[in-house]
This record gives sequence, C-alpha cells and structure tokens, in this order.
Amino acid sequence: MAFITNQLGSIEIQDDVVASIVGYSIGECYGVVGMAAKRAGDGLAELLNWENIRKGVRVSHKGSSVTIDVFVIVEYGISIAAVAESAIQAIKYNVETNTGLTIQAVNVIVEGIRVQAEED
Repeated sequence: MAFITNQLGSIEIQDDVVASIVGYSIGECYGVVGMAAKRAGDGLAELLNWENIRKGVRVSHKGSSVTIDVFVIVEYGISIAAVAESAIQAIKYNVETNTGLTIQAVNVIVEGIRVQAEED
C-alpha cells in the first residue's frame, strides 16, 4: 500500500489499484498480446485473460515512490525494445496522473513471444 500525505491528511492507495491502472495501460500498447503469470510448479508463463491482469503486475513501494514490474507476452515480429519503451511511458504517465504517486522505475519483463496464426 502506498501513502501520500499532505496538510489535510493522508491517502492510502492499494497495490491492486496501481496494478489495475498498469494492466489497462498495457492493454493500450501496440505489440503486447497480454499479461503473463508464471505458474509456480514449472516456471512456465501463462497468458492471462484481461479479467486477471493484476496477476501480471508486481508493485513495490517506499512511501509515495513506486517500482512496478510488469510481465508481458509480445507479438512476434514487433521490436521488443519499442514495445517495452511504449509500455514504460504509458504506465508511468497513467499511474502518476491517476494516483499522484512518483514512479521510481518500471521494469518490463518479456515472458514470451506469441506467433499469431495466419488467417486465410
């Protein structure tokens, strides 16, 4: 839970709120197929449906400063560096704008690449 304190009192922001904002931000990024979650047993990543996007995000904080780790699966043939940079900018902007928290770092961890089947 992150805290923001001002002269009127304090605001507590739950990690799930930040994770939801991150998930929606990722959903807008070109080249991201979806969020990923590692299965505990075998260490393989599984593609999450959009209702479980918070599971692909890890939030850690120190006061009002937040570090975000986001686990994604990208589309084959798209520049991973470009997708990651786009995701970082979108997450930073949306979290800071919507919560007032300061982003310390956004780490994009690519868990896999998905090849889309060609349709005839």
